[in-house]
Amino acid sequence: MFNPEELIEPVDIDISREGFTLILFNDSYHDFDEVIEQVIKATGYNYDKAEEITLEAHNKGKAAVLTGELDICLKAQSVLEEINLRTSLEVSV
Repeated sequence: MFNPEELIEPVDIDISREGFTLILFNDSYHDFDEVIEQVIKATGYNYDKAEEITLEAHNKGKAAVLTGELDICLKAQSVLEEINLRTSLEVSV
């Protein structure tokens, strides 16, 4: 029989290291310029880099926005999510 407690095991994650990647998913609700501007606002990237990320998310379904420490990724994630862009954080173990 299925026991959900078996699936939930605590994992120790070293949040001080640079092992986090912020992912941006494709979005059909915002236009390209709006997403590009939000990526610039979240990361400080120039227009060309932000456009590259936006196009990759559009064409491949998702794109890595940045990799770094957890707090940096969380700050950028919160800016992207200000306009309800869908994001996630991946952890390198």
